[in-house]
Amino acid sequence: MFEAAERDDQTAQRLGPGYFADRGTKTAQQLADAAQEIYMPISADGGKLLYNLVRSTRPARIVEFGTSYGISTLHLAAAVRDNHTGHVFTTEMSPAKATAARHTFVETGLDELITVLEGDALQTLAELEAPVDFLFLDGWKNLCLPVLQLLEPHLAPGTLVVADDVELHELAPYLAYVRDAANGYHSVTFPVEDGLEISCRL
Repeated sequence: MFEAAERDDQTAQRLGPGYFADRGTKTAQQLADAAQEIYMPISADGGKLLYNLVRSTRPARIVEFGTSYGISTLHLAAAVRDNHTGHVFTTEMSPAKATAARHTFVETGLDELITVLEGDALQTLAELEAPVDFLFLDGWKNLCLPVLQLLEPHLAPGTLVVADDVELHELAPYLAYVRDAANGYHSVTFPVEDGLEISCRL
């Protein structure tokens, strides 16, 4: 899957300028439909870090915002399997990606540990039962802060919140929020690929 993801730039070029144009004016669904062939994965080292964080914290309920083709989900679920406890709830707006990810989860034998919430994450996660013991944010960057704030009532002190791609300017409002201690987080940037922001709920 990482090898396939290396062709993301070529795929984006083939899709043409329409994919990149006016991204700020497109809905999340329009962006998801346009990018349904693009993997947009976490890095290999980022995946290893997720695995280690889940192994060490042993969360019972993991929520991931942004499945894509499921590379990061596999790392989370592998840690759950090796912990012998926990479950991963992951969100995906693109029907094509959700279907492909489900097939991959079956092929890897991790499907029983993963629930794919298909549709608008702000709607599907609103119906999720509390608590959330580990949160990974890797969907559309302008929605990371709304998703976090939606789930905040379900975050106990000590819960880790991890966001990918700190170098993308769309994530700036989210980073400003979690880096302000007044909002109840202690945050640190981990320098892997485009950067992971690891925030502890206080």
